[in-house]
Amino acid sequence: MEREIKTTNDGSKTLFIIELNENYHSHHGALQEAEHVFIKNGLNLINDYEINILELGFGTGLNVLVTINEYLKTDKNHIINYFTLEKYPINESEIENLAYFEHFDNIELKNIYQKIHQSEWEKSVEIIPGFHLHKIQCDFFDLKNIDLPKINLVYYDCFGARVQPDLWEMPLFEIVSDKMNINGLLTTYSSKGSVRRILQDLNFKVEKKQGPPGKREMINAIKL
Repeated sequence: MEREIKTTNDGSKTLFIIELNENYHSHHGALQEAEHVFIKNGLNLINDYEINILELGFGTGLNVLVTINEYLKTDKNHIINYFTLEKYPINESEIENLAYFEHFDNIELKNIYQKIHQSEWEKSVEIIPGFHLHKIQCDFFDLKNIDLPKINLVYYDCFGARVQPDLWEMPLFEIVSDKMNINGLLTTYSSKGSVRRILQDLNFKVEKKQGPPGKREMINAIKL
């Protein structure tokens, strides 16, 4: 599918799929959305020593970068194992032009951004001490057959239901739930009533949270 790069309202860039008329991120701000949904309402709520993160999907690598940026702010006395799924990896030109590291004060993030994208697929790579990245090229539904440690944080960042409704229905959420630990957190930018009901049916405690800029609400769900 043909993609082009667009600049969002916070100055950070995203990819736009022409055929689907769909952005990878909110046009209100790609970086703001990632930090609000997956850091403020995700990573910062987890206190485990070893944090196993599952991301659907890797996309531009922005969620990995904001997670590492947050990790670098801590005393780093814990470990993060970050598993991310992606069926259609972006190309080198797109990686270069997105240049997310330019939006952070930490100059280390330029090399880290490059290492994220250069790291081998299907292999665990230590990006920085204590942070292990495992990129998996597959369809999201293939997750059912992938052996993972129990996940305690899910970044549910699929394309919207308008263009990929099957990613927001019971079968995929059930697969994801099976990979999660009890008390694991699933966080997503979506606030659809149907998604809330599916998660409740799967024995999640669902909470509506304030959404990122341009969106009224989002969802946090704890597996009971």
